[in-house]
Amino acid sequence: MRPELLFPLFADVSDLPGIGPRIEKALAHLTGKRILDLLWHLPTGFIDRRFSPPVSGMVDGRVATLTVKIIAHKKPPNKRVPYRVICKDETGELPLVFFHGDGGYLRRMLPEGEERIVSGTVEFYNGLPQMTHPDYIVKPDEEDEIPAIEPVYPLTAGVTGKTLQKAIGGAMKRLPEMPEWLDSAYQAQHSWPAWKQALTIAHYPENAAALDPQTPARQRLAYDELLANQLALALVRERSRKRRGRALACGHQLRAKVLRALPFSLTPSQLQAIAEIDGDLAADSAMLRLLQGDVGSGKTIVAFLAMLTAVEAGFQAAFLAPTEILARQHYQGLLPLAGLAGMEIRLLTGRNKGKSRQKILDGLKNGEIQILIGTHALIQQDVAYRDLAFAVVDEQHRFGVYQRLALAEKARIPPDILVMTATPIPRTLTLTLYGDMDVTKIPERPPGRKPIDTRVVTLARLQDVIEGVGRAIGRGERAYWVCPLVEESEVIDLAAAEERHGHLKAYFGDKVGVVHGRMKGPEKDAVMADFMAGRIQILVATTVIEVGVDVPEATIMVIEHAERFGLAQLHQLRGRVGRGDKASTCLLLRSPDISDTARARLKIMRESDDGFRIAEEDLKLRGAGELLGTKQSGFPEFHLADLAVHTDLLRAAWDDARYIIAKDPNLFSERGRALRVLLYLFERDGAVKYLKSG
Repeated sequence: MRPELLFPLFADVSDLPGIGPRIEKALAHLTGKRILDLLWHLPTGFIDRRFSPPVSGMVDGRVATLTVKIIAHKKPPNKRVPYRVICKDETGELPLVFFHGDGGYLRRMLPEGEERIVSGTVEFYNGLPQMTHPDYIVKPDEEDEIPAIEPVYPLTAGVTGKTLQKAIGGAMKRLPEMPEWLDSAYQAQHSWPAWKQALTIAHYPENAAALDPQTPARQRLAYDELLANQLALALVRERSRKRRGRALACGHQLRAKVLRALPFSLTPSQLQAIAEIDGDLAADSAMLRLLQGDVGSGKTIVAFLAMLTAVEAGFQAAFLAPTEILARQHYQGLLPLAGLAGMEIRLLTGRNKGKSRQKILDGLKNGEIQILIGTHALIQQDVAYRDLAFAVVDEQHRFGVYQRLALAEKARIPPDILVMTATPIPRTLTLTLYGDMDVTKIPERPPGRKPIDTRVVTLARLQDVIEGVGRAIGRGERAYWVCPLVEESEVIDLAAAEERHGHLKAYFGDKVGVVHGRMKGPEKDAVMADFMAGRIQILVATTVIEVGVDVPEATIMVIEHAERFGLAQLHQLRGRVGRGDKASTCLLLRSPDISDTARARLKIMRESDDGFRIAEEDLKLRGAGELLGTKQSGFPEFHLADLAVHTDLLRAAWDDARYIIAKDPNLFSERGRALRVLLYLFERDGAVKYLKSG
């Protein structure tokens, strides 16, 4: 149960004064629906209203707060001329300017002959000061309503700065006194304030320096969030390690059959990965290992050889993939190898309905199906295995931890789990995403893979690119043409793809196909099958082809508006070519005018094909929030921590979490009870269920 002292923070924003349905809806879009979401929405700037000069001491462009007397209202002759209210003090005159001003309202706000305090940006017009649309107009006895330092927050349509400040001010009044969950010596070493004080300092910065993520208050908040994340992962890991699995031992005869039939030898890294996995499988605790390898490094064959161990020992294995295209491709790639080993392997996706689905479920339950490959369909409630002992989760960052656990729940005894990713992840983020796992890397590529020639080309040369693609398909080669990502909008992405498809079709006729996320499964499969068979030679696509599509004859990758993609995504897309024996090219088409950051990204792509280096650079250039492309369910969304800045804090949180688990695994101590509050505060409730009550 969530601790009672947190109840006010998890209340709905509509509980705050002045938040009606319209503002509530806008706030939900900007921050979230709860008071806690407002607290995590930190300011990115501030306005200093402490400059309070006489009229004669005004500075152009600076915010000023001053007391003036209203002298006269000057109603404009027409709507193109602004409404002016003439004010003055003993040193000079200050016109207040209002475009489309309502005279009646302004006369009530600024009655002639009375004093008012006004605050806003001063502008000089024809050498004289004026203030256009003051931010604040108050009576002298209401001076306290004008903040001396006013935080500036990111906004959205329907939410003004004043509305948001008022809402956050109301949220801050609900802050409870928290028990201290930090190690006292570590807190003192960094001069970190208490939690409530840190949040107050962060929301009410005194100067520009207070906005720096490395200030003590912001560091403290970032560390709290990272510690909650690392402690939750450590609890999951500890539970996994304590769960009695089963030792999977066999003579590896099935593996030997497959290895003899392979047209290539495994690389030293693949052999090392298999040895590490075999060591885990032979132990009687459940394996939880991450297999990290760059595009085309041969992870799937390693996973398959490990699955054979479970099958030969008399059990079942499952392979969970994030998309139907990828699941189908794994199935088609492994089917002949399974045939060599004399095994029953089947595919289950959302497309399986009625009798065909029931037949698979029956075969799974009675043990006839030894390996099941599929999408989220594998973890649906009615899917039951006879005896699942081994599970592979591909592209884990597309899933959450709890989907992985849902697959594990399908087993009678905790299964061995191998998680794979081809998205190179910096060391920093490996801790964040996979802190609960042992890690194996396959850094090298299989022999014979040729380097991909990567070039950056301006869109002004689009016609040259089209002609170059034409020459390549004339030689029988195939090409991908990826259309730009447009602000995470599937609809606009789709429009871009269809427009380019029409354009290329005018040149190349029926040799061009298109695939995108809104197509139905059978349509996508038909287009992919045509591309694989060479019936179409140019495949126009959105990023739906980013992961796992394998067509060795494809030698050209064109990525339009490459500056809109992250480095990791560009690297994934580039990895779709260079899979056969012919030289391959990746053309990054860019706009004529791009930012320095985008330019730096494209330069790295041109210079390097090392996915791990590219990922490190991507983290530096973009920060962690964007690193894995569009919002991925498995990636923890950090509100207060910036992993590009707080790397040292993440490492410290990792160490601290392990120390806590070693000393107080059930969080019964005084600090442990405070840490339970921390886990609930950052919504790591899933980890709390692994603790003994107390």
